[in-house]
Amino acid sequence: MSLEPFTEQHRARIDRALQAHLDTLPLIAPRLKQAMSHGLLLGGKRVRPFLVYAVGEMLGVSPQVLDGPAAAVECIHAYSLIHDDLPAMDDDDLRRGQPTVHKAFDEATAILAGDALQTLAFSILAEHPMPADLMPNRVRMVSELAQASGYGGMCGGQALDMEGERQQLGLSQLEAIHRHKTGALIRCAVTLGALCRPDMDDATLTALRDYAAAIGLAFQVQDDILDIVGDTATLGKPQGSDLAHEKSTYPALIGIEGARELARELHQRALTALHSLPYNTDILEAFADYIVERTH
Repeated sequence: MSLEPFTEQHRARIDRALQAHLDTLPLIAPRLKQAMSHGLLLGGKRVRPFLVYAVGEMLGVSPQVLDGPAAAVECIHAYSLIHDDLPAMDDDDLRRGQPTVHKAFDEATAILAGDALQTLAFSILAEHPMPADLMPNRVRMVSELAQASGYGGMCGGQALDMEGERQQLGLSQLEAIHRHKTGALIRCAVTLGALCRPDMDDATLTALRDYAAAIGLAFQVQDDILDIVGDTATLGKPQGSDLAHEKSTYPALIGIEGARELARELHQRALTALHSLPYNTDILEAFADYIVERTH
């Protein structure tokens, strides 16, 4: 199967899984539940759950087993976007072509929706049905998701990003921000897919994490490029928002052509990591291509 039908099939699958998890929540606070749904289900590329499925299925894991980790990592991603868009952070009005959660509802509800999606992620990962031989890996999955989401990963990266506004950062500082803010959750998605195989060996896991580190940074480099050359309608969020917040970006530090060259280098690094694996890596290779060629 080529990349596009694979992604479409698994986008539909994860959307069904996410809807099912929301449907099981009791109507304790209907408005909050609506806000969670708004932040979780209104489109999106579904990059992180896609990586869970792509890696797991490459390793022979059934999609039914992968549904839980894929849903968990997307709940974390959705919560992070809801909070990133808040007035105290990036103060954005548009996400995925729709009003951000604090605009569609209100700021307090948006904060609570993000909080609820974060905790839902860990409930899903802790409770999703898995074969008995995967039980030892379940605790490791929870730990991986917690580390990637919190102080040592996404939250720490967001803090560094905010501290770096209106400052001239160097390349090493910028890379540190994005390896935490964006890259940690992408590495986690790949790791979760791999850990759904009970006999996962260290060499394969290391190669997959090297791949994830490369595409995670390439994803951010391409985002920085698109913030300059893209348009709001295509991006689904305000074009030029990095410039408006006076953030350091790869194009600002090394120019558009320099940023494009860096994206190509990271793309090659990702492919090199895959070439060491004794599996069919066609989908993961095609996804690396997509990362540096996408327009939104």
